[in-house]
Amino acid sequence: MKRRVLLFLVTYVLFILIFIVQKPLFMLFYWKLFGETFTSEWWRVIVHGLPLDLSMAGYLTIVPGLLIASSIWIGKKWIKGLLRGYFLLISILLSTIFVLDLGLYQHWGFRLDTTPLFYFFSSPSDAMASMEFSEMWQGIVAWILFALASCALLFATVRLVEKMQQPAHKIAMTSVMVLLTALLFIPIRGGFSVSTMNIGKVYFSDIQQLNHAAINPAFSLLESASRQTNFGDQYRFMSAESADILFNELTDKPVTDSIPSLFTVKQPNVVFIILESFSNYLFESLGGEPIAVELDEVAKEGVLFTNLFANSFRTDRGLVSIFSGYPAQPTTSIMKYARKTQSLPSIPASLKSVGYAPYYYYGGDADFTNMRSYLMSMGMEDIVCDKDFPLSERLSKWGAHDEVVFQRLFTDIKDDKLKEPFIVALQTSSSHEPFEVPFSKFEDKRLNAFAYADSCTGDFIRSFCSLPLWDESIVLLVSDHLGGYPNNINTRSSERYRIPLIITGGAVRQPIRIDNYGSQIDIAATLLYQLGIPHEEFIFSKNILNPDSPHFGYFTSPNYFGMVTPNNEVVYDCDASQVILDSGDALGSNLEPGKAMLQKLYDDLSKR
Repeated sequence: MKRRVLLFLVTYVLFILIFIVQKPLFMLFYWKLFGETFTSEWWRVIVHGLPLDLSMAGYLTIVPGLLIASSIWIGKKWIKGLLRGYFLLISILLSTIFVLDLGLYQHWGFRLDTTPLFYFFSSPSDAMASMEFSEMWQGIVAWILFALASCALLFATVRLVEKMQQPAHKIAMTSVMVLLTALLFIPIRGGFSVSTMNIGKVYFSDIQQLNHAAINPAFSLLESASRQTNFGDQYRFMSAESADILFNELTDKPVTDSIPSLFTVKQPNVVFIILESFSNYLFESLGGEPIAVELDEVAKEGVLFTNLFANSFRTDRGLVSIFSGYPAQPTTSIMKYARKTQSLPSIPASLKSVGYAPYYYYGGDADFTNMRSYLMSMGMEDIVCDKDFPLSERLSKWGAHDEVVFQRLFTDIKDDKLKEPFIVALQTSSSHEPFEVPFSKFEDKRLNAFAYADSCTGDFIRSFCSLPLWDESIVLLVSDHLGGYPNNINTRSSERYRIPLIITGGAVRQPIRIDNYGSQIDIAATLLYQLGIPHEEFIFSKNILNPDSPHFGYFTSPNYFGMVTPNNEVVYDCDASQVILDSGDALGSNLEPGKAMLQKLYDDLSKR
């Protein structure tokens, strides 16, 4: 009996030890973030992270517990083989989670969730395209070493099986082991209180990186997976009635004052250029550096929105925000669910209903993140993607470089291959990691990639200007998500989410700067109003030019949301249930409206 209980306890403790070791390794890997923190803070990370480690170790010990109970009735040879197989599988799984989390944190600023799984299974090649070769082999080495170390540690426990004796009272001993396994419910759940174990329980510091270091990445992934269903049960901040009242104050309002007409043509051709990772910091006209010099000149001659915010951190979220006026979700991506996306409104579908012909151009894999399904649900059946370019032109890890895609679009326009009026969307990709482009202007690879994408876009606009069709067209340029430069900005600040929105084209009436606050979800209502097309079905979208409508920026990312107006910026951590940023003249004024926005979003998501 003692041997079985000892094996059970040792297995549980070893799982905890594996999780504890991950924390200093994570902090050592990110020495620039944690190197200057006191040694006591490192210990606090370990101590405060224990609840999640105990919980995750509980989950992983259930199977060994049942196998140990079965050893009373089954031969030792079978039990040893099953335990070794289980430990090998778990070692590989934990190593994969740990290394993935280690590599992705620098890019995303949060611990591992289901997002990379969605990307990998939709298109493995594109999911790996962001990685450089050196990062890849270093990750493989780390994965092998950690898996071997974990496996060796766990395999050592199997020796105890040899020393186990068959008990005289088999039923009683089986009951003891089943009871011990059932008691794992206590650390798994986190005790007997009403609240169950969650990531917020390890938060202890006002320095977010320390809180992140305390999180168990395996638990983070597991919790994220549990949030992919039952959307109507998530983010219940207030009563439904209170949420309805607050949300009504956030929606678009009827137009009572005159709104300036931005275009000289009633139904111009519409060209969207979705700029990968562009931020305001690349534009001198928006207070940044002279990187996107071509587009800066375009901004001076067109309509420039100076206070626009991205709604999220990845392209799949951003495209839905732009085209469907639908806010990004912090725990999932609606693009995963074809049944739900087909019920969304969209700018292309609205334009198609009045005679526009829709087209989409992208140099990469249109199936990545289930994008093709979403595009086709918007009515964009004519999709040009990587497979439509010869291999000789697919020289980027993502497929075809931006200049190739722009040239293809320009040729199609020049040769009258697009039926008028048309709505075209071109999605760039060259300013994405690993930032390898056929261009040399800056030593910094990241800046050089942005300068290349800017140059390609500028060349296209200059070429388009030479065509008679230019006078009948508008070109709308907007980033797909939060900016990729500079990469050291606090990810939980609205500054990280400030992105360009520029409208140019021969059909633009005159240059103008618009300082009203808005976000990607507001593009739909703003554009459709200018085109004289109803937009009531875009319930989250507001006309940025309507003085009677509320003006605010709104963004979400895993674990938090933010709302920003001229008087207040609030960022709220949903895991910790606390405000992590509150600034401006009207402190806290955006907190309850921001909560209501998220609650109503998940209400809507659950019904689609």
